Amino acid sequence: MFYGSGAYAAGLTSVFLGISEFFVLVPLDGLVALIIGYVLGFLLARYRDIFFANLNLAFSMLLFGILAKNEELGSTDGMHTAIPTSFGYDAPDALRLPITFTCAAAVAVIVFGGIHLFQRTTLGQMASAVKDSEIRVEYLGYSVRRACHTYITIAAGLAGLGGGIVALALGHVDPELVYWTTSGEFLFVTILSGTANVVAPLLGTIAFEIIRTYANQYSPFAWQIILGGSLLLTILFLPNGLWSLFGKIRHEKARTDE
Repeated sequence: MFYGSGAYAAGLTSVFLGISEFFVLVPLDGLVALIIGYVLGFLLARYRDIFFANLNLAFSMLLFGILAKNEELGSTDGMHTAIPTSFGYDAPDALRLPITFTCAAAVAVIVFGGIHLFQRTTLGQMASAVKDSEIRVEYLGYSVRRACHTYITIAAGLAGLGGGIVALALGHVDPELVYWTTSGEFLFVTILSGTANVVAPLLGTIAFEIIRTYANQYSPFAWQIILGGSLLLTILFLPNGLWSLFGKIRHEKARTDE
């Protein structure tokens, strides 16, 4: 939902307002998704586990229905976005995509750095405590609901940034960006990568795209089975994600040094 909101914010802003600057559109997309996340966060922060997931899914499919039925936004065909510029530079066709990807990588580095700094704050470190025991966090005098509301808002803003980047890179947005299968891909990446490090999702995304690309290329009629098998193997043998391999390597190295 937040990912698709950022993407459509890029499309609507570029088409109806004529703004095409990458470093204006992307932060604006993130802001739109952040505001939506902040508003919905008052409700979402009350729920946990499967109830939280289902409520998010319900909002996402509600937005999908609205976008799919709205002919002014292209209905199921979607809509095109303007060709992005970078600091006012309108690159030629041969350089447009590489420059867009370079700008996207720059935004990703800034986001990684910001998340890393946030995780070192009290609120950022509280996330692990909230995951382990909400009651203990409440006894320490912190509000779990307020903390979860903040996490949802930040996550929504980051998802909006991603959606805006994808919209500008592809030059097109459609309701599939908010469909439940897109949420499934994000969930797949989360399980595959783990959450032990801020760079882990990048590793999981690369692994996911490699598996999907080659599975679709060499087994186009069974690539979903290959993806599902990869996910099952990850859950069974690497329950903490691919990033846990680095922890095991460090642990083995430390034992060897001793």
